[in-house]
Amino acid sequence: MENMVHIFLMGKQYEVPSNLTIMGAIEYAGYQLIRGCGCRNGFCGACATIYRIKGDRELKACLACQTQVEDNMYIAMLPFFPIVKENYNINNVKPTEQIMMQLYPEIYSCIGCNACTKSCTQGLNVMQYIAYAQRGEYEKCAEESFDCVMCGVCSSRCPAGISHPQVALLARRLNGKYLAPKSEHLENRVKEIKDGSFRELLEALMQKPVEEMQELYNNREIEQ
Repeated sequence: MENMVHIFLMGKQYEVPSNLTIMGAIEYAGYQLIRGCGCRNGFCGACATIYRIKGDRELKACLACQTQVEDNMYIAMLPFFPIVKENYNINNVKPTEQIMMQLYPEIYSCIGCNACTKSCTQGLNVMQYIAYAQRGEYEKCAEESFDCVMCGVCSSRCPAGISHPQVALLARRLNGKYLAPKSEHLENRVKEIKDGSFRELLEALMQKPVEEMQELYNNREIEQ
């Protein structure tokens, strides 16, 4: 086969096609992925991986599903990144600076090294949204962190031990419950669903064959 590269998995060397992702290469090498594989097509955050290229001192982090293999790539998949998740009831907390200090006080130990931003698999400005969280600017934190996939790579590189994804998730929850404008259209639709207005339509839809469902989906009207 042409265009093969050498990679190292769990300390053993393998020769794999150069056009594979790390995830594809692991399976090509004969490993069965049971954990850390998620959606298999990108952006679920389950396949956080660290790697180093031979001769390069920098340790890099990525998602295995969207990163192509390179020659002499040393790969280590971790079962999870141990970020801290505090327990709280969103109905009992308020969008104040004190709640962040109470649940995630480590954010105020940030030294501004920007390692979190540099390692983010989604290219988010992680240090910036942590700064927003520090100031209680939860709308801005929610917006800046909106595309976070909770992979935890940023936290794995943080010397202050900040659980960035959980901080961002709390900010988005606070924003959604207390700060974001209410959607009258959404509230009315939820009420219609609860009242059973769509029960017959949904039951009829569930009886349709898969091919017809696919056709309906592909030709659905998308609101601009």
